[in-house]
This record gives sequence, C-alpha cells and structure tokens, in this order.
Amino acid sequence: MRSGQAGAVVTFLGVVRNHNAGRRVRYLEYDAYEPLAVKVLQRIAGEARGRWPGARLAIHHRIGRLEIGEASVAIAAAAPHRGDAFAACRYAIERVKQIAPIWKREFFEGGDVWIEGATADPDDDRARAEAERAACV
Repeated sequence: MRSGQAGAVVTFLGVVRNHNAGRRVRYLEYDAYEPLAVKVLQRIAGEARGRWPGARLAIHHRIGRLEIGEASVAIAAAAPHRGDAFAACRYAIERVKQIAPIWKREFFEGGDVWIEGATADPDDDRARAEAERAACV
C-alpha cells in the first residue's frame, strides 16, 4: 500500500461481534461465489480510484466459519492525503455491503439465520451515489 505518493494509509477491519438484534451470536459463516466476488472487489477498488485519484486499495473478505473477534473483511486505502484515504476506505466498505456476492449466516443460541446480503445492482448510479455520500460525511 505504500508508495512515494501516499501520504496516508487507512485500514478498516470488520470484526465478528458477539451479538446482533438482541441475540447472542456464537459464530458466523460466510459464503461467496468466489470468481464473481473477486471481480466485484476489484471493481470497487477501481471505482474508488476513479473517484479519489491517486488512491490505491486492497480489499479482502474471508469466507467460511469465523469465530467471535475474528476479522471478516479487511480494507486498506492509501492516498496522497488522509481525507481521500479515509473516504476511499469508507466508500469501499459501503460498496462491499451493497454489491459483493457474499452471504452471511449467523449462528446464535437456539438457531441460525441468513442475513440479507448485497442487493444493489453494481451499475445502479443511485446506490453508488449513496456510498459516496456515506464516505464523504
């Protein structure tokens, strides 16, 4: 992520928490259509580079069983200035939630449930604008 042009590197780790919606979570399982997921994560990085010139991103989402406290998603964004690095990183996680073909199954005491995943069309300009607004607050 480092380069002579990067004045800032921002990282985000999404971590499995022990509760959701008033229930005690035991663990999570993530599933993905991996060939498409890789392309979508690359697309998200490209979108961010287009919006914040000079930004470089790395995005990784784990699949399989994850225990409480483990990282599920990691994003690193480097940019010439900290504001752009923060915004690009925030944009990336918003877009991952919107369009990445990755599904989460939550196991809690007494059962399990699939959590709704990405529902936006990757080419939906309104969804992209929503992610940009969230990134630039």
